[in-house]
Amino acid sequence: MLRTTHDLQDYSIGATDGPVGHVKDFFFDDDDWVIRYLVVETGSWLSNRRVLISPISLHDPDWSQRTLPVSITRAQVMGSPDVESHKPLSRQNEITYLDYYGYPNYWGGVGMWGNGMFPYAMMPGYIGPGIASSEREEEARWRAEQERRRTDDPHLRSCNEVTGYHLHASDGKIGHVDAFLIDEETWEISYLVVNTSNWWIGHKVLIAPRWISAVSWTGQALSVDLTQASIKAAPPYDSGTVWSAERDHGLYEHYGRTGYWAGRSHLLTIL
Repeated sequence: MLRTTHDLQDYSIGATDGPVGHVKDFFFDDDDWVIRYLVVETGSWLSNRRVLISPISLHDPDWSQRTLPVSITRAQVMGSPDVESHKPLSRQNEITYLDYYGYPNYWGGVGMWGNGMFPYAMMPGYIGPGIASSEREEEARWRAEQERRRTDDPHLRSCNEVTGYHLHASDGKIGHVDAFLIDEETWEISYLVVNTSNWWIGHKVLIAPRWISAVSWTGQALSVDLTQASIKAAPPYDSGTVWSAERDHGLYEHYGRTGYWAGRSHLLTIL
């Protein structure tokens, strides 16, 4: 199921021994378009400090109570490395954070989370399906690639900062980023919610990150190789309605795009 970043704002984070705080922002990987960290404001018990929580630690969300339980303690949160959530994270910051919690690095693998699709599979002690010898060889290659990329610059962006970025169609501006739709199991950003109301008496539409052809972080703009008319005629997005697989297929068909189920690669120009 897909949930918007607006929906997840102010969700409670519950450690194994008590509450931690509330979600205030998200850091996403602008290469893979996956949420890598939740930014959590701890409240008075920890002097309103902001800390990072990795989806690796999340388990069995209680959606009705707006609570995200995590497999860590309040003491661990208290002792976690200081990270200034309003500044870009360096790779060394990430390594220090992941090492502190005993999590493996997510980069360098063939999957969204290391060599897998789901963040919980990276939790220390996780026992999944049996591993074939070919998969063990792939695991070894992944570990080698992790080590090689220890000094890479990460591509982490704040969802709050990118909200409001303008969207440029092939023939002009068409709207601005209003929110992000997140897959609740993989934490992948499946769609950007684009508000078109400033350009006509319009509605909200969805744009998949893989359709983005260029990004200007300094100009706070995203570009897509789609016309204004095609975006205007796209199926409207209603946050009060569950986005179904049938709607996925209909949206991709409308734009004449190959479905993500047929491959994930896309070309992205960074300006």
